[in-house]
Amino acid sequence: MSSAQPTSPKQEIAANKNLHTISLLVRDAPGVLVRVAMVFSRRGYNIESLVVSPAAKRGFSRMTVTCSGDPSILEQMIKQLAKLVDVVHATDHTTSDRFETEIALIKVRCEGNERRDVLEIAEHFNAKVVDYSPESVILRVYGGSEKLDAMTALFDENAIVELVRSGKIVMTRALEIT
Repeated sequence: MSSAQPTSPKQEIAANKNLHTISLLVRDAPGVLVRVAMVFSRRGYNIESLVVSPAAKRGFSRMTVTCSGDPSILEQMIKQLAKLVDVVHATDHTTSDRFETEIALIKVRCEGNERRDVLEIAEHFNAKVVDYSPESVILRVYGGSEKLDAMTALFDENAIVELVRSGKIVMTRALEIT
């Protein structure tokens, strides 16, 4: 992970939130998400993003939770998550050697000369135009959260009609499995 300092106001806010990235390997069963969310809620942690997808092994799911809260209780909370019946493994990736990415769809209002500016921003961030209309474009961009924050910060607040972000997904490097 790079240790670059936040450059936009949005990035500075995110850096000050004590963001943590936690992954959970869970059994694919009804009610697991509710039980996991309750652990965060009871400890006063806010879930910033949550991604749930099938795991490599059939019958299991992988949850990636980006959350903010008091770092002093994080270790205790992870132990509590690991004790849940349907949780096989809980790991804090905040300081681990990892690869993380996120995807976003951004619908931007643009007409005439504005379209050229929007397409230049998209090209700079390697975003792909996935839909055109006479008054807007939809862009798909992926990368680190900082990249997505930087790109959206370049658009006038009124230019973004709709924004959907997947939430962070993370995987440790090398053969370590979490």
